[in-house]
Amino acid sequence: QVQVVESGGGLVQAGESLRLSCAASGRTFSNLEMAWFRQAPGKERDFVAAISWSGGSVIYGDDVKGRFTASRDNAKNTVSLQMNSLKPEDTAVYYCAARQRGYSGSFYLPEKYEFWGQGTQVTVSS
Repeated sequence: QVQVVESGGGLVQAGESLRLSCAASGRTFSNLEMAWFRQAPGKERDFVAAISWSGGSVIYGDDVKGRFTASRDNAKNTVSLQMNSLKPEDTAVYYCAARQRGYSGSFYLPEKYEFWGQGTQVTVSS
């Protein structure tokens, strides 16, 4: 079993930045592919970013490209999501997800991730 814990959410104004962190334990961290999703009230859980086990490959959702940067530190068993130029439409609960390295399912679908954190709220005011 893998435990996933997010931190770093909060309330910011439009245009500001925020950095989320996610710690995973229970399995060798470099054997996990990690991702970020978000869910606004009344909406589906949307893909934000995914990062390969080495950190060498990162993909982003269209809505966040150029503004968000995902990274990981395998020595610290953490992944981060740096969010710049935040917009009110970025307001959501942000979730960190994990799955076993080498799994061939789509990176973009939440159902393809086995382990989830409890989420952290990000609110961007206009």
